[in-house]
Amino acid sequence: MLTSKQRSVLKGIAAKEDTILQVGKNGIIDTLVVQVSDALKARELIKMKVLDGAMLTAEEAANELAEKTKSEVVHVIGNKFVLFKRNPQKPKITF
Repeated sequence: MLTSKQRSVLKGIAAKEDTILQVGKNGIIDTLVVQVSDALKARELIKMKVLDGAMLTAEEAANELAEKTKSEVVHVIGNKFVLFKRNPQKPKITF
């Protein structure tokens, strides 16, 4: 569980990052979950976008992906959201 201070730090880092993955009209499929898991392992913090044609809201997509990848939702704003998962072997982000 992230504290409000940790969440604030992560929001600041995420503000400078580009969106790397998108949730499209097919929703959250297995290949997307694998891509998100791999990206979280490599980066620890990823920003994602939900496209207009998707049947999910950004909050729904963020919560579902966080559950399936065992990550945490940092924040959801508009159609974008940020996920965080610490890499236990090689942590990149320290608090």
